[in-house]
Amino acid sequence: MNSIEKNLNELNKLETLQQRSHWMNELHPLGKLFLSVLYIFIVVSFDKYDLVSLIMMSIYPIFGFIVGELSLKDGLYRMRLILPLVLFVGILNPFFDKNVLFYITSNGVIPSDLSLSGYSLATFTVIPVTGGVLSMITLMLKGFYAVLSAYILIATTSIDDICYALNLIHVPKTIVIVIMLIYRYFGVMAMEADRIVTAYRLRAPSQKGIHYKAWGTLVGQWLLRSMDKAGIVYESMLLRGFKGDFRIKKKKLKLSDFVYPALWIVIFLFIRWK
Repeated sequence: MNSIEKNLNELNKLETLQQRSHWMNELHPLGKLFLSVLYIFIVVSFDKYDLVSLIMMSIYPIFGFIVGELSLKDGLYRMRLILPLVLFVGILNPFFDKNVLFYITSNGVIPSDLSLSGYSLATFTVIPVTGGVLSMITLMLKGFYAVLSAYILIATTSIDDICYALNLIHVPKTIVIVIMLIYRYFGVMAMEADRIVTAYRLRAPSQKGIHYKAWGTLVGQWLLRSMDKAGIVYESMLLRGFKGDFRIKKKKLKLSDFVYPALWIVIFLFIRWK
């Protein structure tokens, strides 16, 4: 199985997660969207040295993966292209902020403003922790939490429901339609790419990979075939009455749609301003 087929299978598995009959999937999409955005904003607002409070914010992704019956391994695998970027955002901080905040020893944590002269350094190991190291860890956690919260939203909410929530908060219809069509055409373009790669391999079975001289031709063919397929899809949409807007079925509000976001908002605000 080539990489394109693997990506198509991952997309199908993600859509299967979105369509399952789980109570988190059945929550109103507006509440889940608002909660995810609020969570990211609150996580980002923490001070760069406030590691303890930031660790407490992990309660939301932990709850989402355990109660939502989501696989952390699959989530990290599907976000493998984004995670390295967010984890290495603050990788240079230790080189710029070398101010020692505290020392980690076998006897506990010693603040930097206390003198170590009264301690027998031969009896335990002293590890200085600088502000750069601490800010690097907090930046990594912030990015990690943001990616996990976005994955929880995507895994429990279909693209139709997300666009419905965006429509409720009066996001311009053009933007909503573009988001929905981009998501839909991912599969179309991936299928065309898979057909082209399969045809090339059948014509060159002994060759490993695609020769660089054929890259331009194949990419051009991929673009033209995808545009033709997109035109056919658009004509089908017009025949079915598409007039620049999607008729999305309205979601009925339940008590859980209010209680679930309200409880998390209280928890977030308590951790942030405790």
